[in-house]
Amino acid sequence: MAITTITPVTSVSSGSPKNNYVFPLILVTSLFFLWGLAYGLLDVSNKHFQETLHIDKARSTLLQMSYFGAYFLIALPAGIFMNRFGYKKGIITGLLLYATGAFLFYPSAQISSFNFFLLSTFVLASGLAFLETASNPYVTVLGDPKTSEFRLNLAQSFNGVGSLIGPIIAANVFFAGSTDVTSQLDSVKIVYLVIGVVVLTVAIIFWKTPLPEIKEDKMVKDVEQIKKPLFKHPHFTGAILAQFFYVAAQVGIAALFLNYCTENNKTISNADGAYLLSVSLLLFTMGRFAGTALMKKFAPNILLFLFALVNILLCILVILNKGWLSVYSLMTVFFFESIMFPTIFALGVKDLGHHTKKASSFIIMSIVGGAIMPYLMGLAAEKYSTAVSYFIPAICFVVVAWYGWSGYKINSTNQPIA
Repeated sequence: MAITTITPVTSVSSGSPKNNYVFPLILVTSLFFLWGLAYGLLDVSNKHFQETLHIDKARSTLLQMSYFGAYFLIALPAGIFMNRFGYKKGIITGLLLYATGAFLFYPSAQISSFNFFLLSTFVLASGLAFLETASNPYVTVLGDPKTSEFRLNLAQSFNGVGSLIGPIIAANVFFAGSTDVTSQLDSVKIVYLVIGVVVLTVAIIFWKTPLPEIKEDKMVKDVEQIKKPLFKHPHFTGAILAQFFYVAAQVGIAALFLNYCTENNKTISNADGAYLLSVSLLLFTMGRFAGTALMKKFAPNILLFLFALVNILLCILVILNKGWLSVYSLMTVFFFESIMFPTIFALGVKDLGHHTKKASSFIIMSIVGGAIMPYLMGLAAEKYSTAVSYFIPAICFVVVAWYGWSGYKINSTNQPIA
């Protein structure tokens, strides 16, 4: 698809970056929490709808397809929008779509329609696509380029906090003990109405708050690099591939987490599984903070490579289905997933200058991996077993390991980025 390049907004507030960027960075970081919360609820909703709406595993993963399919369809228009109107308007648009999608969960629950839930999820995720297309690159350019991976991992840590809280809410509200379908769907209505109000309030705050726009070209070390067409940058194209497979693994692992736990150990209930998922997401959040700290001493690409190798081994233990050992291995996978998305993203947009917003769109589009792989895992789970389906994310982590080892390089002579 041919895309017309539009000159980005280039106004920047005067003064030192430290003074200008701290508050915007804090404000934008709050968005990471909000879309983490939406994702944390998604995977529990998967199992919830299997039981309340009487659908099978493969069909329930259409929630993930709707959610991440929106990223694929909306990310590029979001990037074009922000290239013309800037990061702030992109963020506000994303928040308004997010709130609209959350409010649509009310009529979806009212008529007990899974198809309507899919539509609501798509609208909500369209807003998240705007937010991620804006916020991820914005954080990388709000400060010193040398620490872009550190800043993005730090901001993404709060995404982990939101993802952690989501399953806790679901365990206490969605699986509150009532077996009445209407009551269980009423709980969904309440949760998403509250989220919609909160997100709408945040949109108003952003509308009232001035945010700086960044001249990305001035932050590039090698000016010759930005003269090349976007797809001539191998570290960027490699990031698209790595992000596709990483998100495919992450979403698939979480989508069938409750199924794996309850089938692996009959003493684990749905509510217990939701709590175990919450603990797993706590490990994910701890991994984000730990990984961010480790990046002060180790190159981000090296951590990415090592974490991917560990997850390949852990997935093998999950496939072997060895009782609690496999359950604990599955939970530990979340810790080592933690740094992957932000690190791949930051390495992929490094030194792209005016290409940054467009590059962000394509990397966010690659999140469509999360729409495809869970469905394939669902099919594998139905035909063989849920344990066997985890062979798919194991293969995905091989691609991530490759990107951390060599795919991240801006050119063949680059050294690891410290």
